[in-house]
Amino acid sequence: MSRIGKKPINIPQGVEVEIEGNLVRVRGPKGVLEKEFHPRMRIEKRDNVVVVVPQGDSKLDKSLFGLTRTLIANMVEGVSKGFEKSLELSGLGYRAQKKGDTLVLSLGFSHPVEIEPPEGISFEVEGQQIIKVKGIDKEKVGQVAADIRKLRKPEPYKGTGIKYVGEVIRRKQGKAMAK
Repeated sequence: MSRIGKKPINIPQGVEVEIEGNLVRVRGPKGVLEKEFHPRMRIEKRDNVVVVVPQGDSKLDKSLFGLTRTLIANMVEGVSKGFEKSLELSGLGYRAQKKGDTLVLSLGFSHPVEIEPPEGISFEVEGQQIIKVKGIDKEKVGQVAADIRKLRKPEPYKGTGIKYVGEVIRRKQGKAMAK
């Protein structure tokens, strides 16, 4: 069985967890998240702890056990603390700015790229090089950050493009001059 799945999920102060069958609704200071889980998983609330119990011992049950627990833990963490991904722009003329809620990127194209934040996501710009994607849903935050990075992936010769803060880009040597 999953070692992660066996861990109980502690509910912090100010967070409410409602369980209706396989629908889990989590309310906290940052917002509300709800998700329906597979019927093979039984989700129980005991005192101030949420526990996931598989109904059988099949391969499907084992694979869903840790996943279900992790998703519920992410929901609890999201409504209490929130999630954030940071992206860094590197390249001549590459910059980011905010106009209202919209993120406007200059990435060397003939036009600026405007990105509207989906519901539950907000953007922050530090200087002109760092973009922070914030929200309560970990999956959504990661997807929006990946979509922004996809606009100009970091290239291995000069290292320009959009990368996650802390990401290491393996550099290639390039052409050598013949003597």
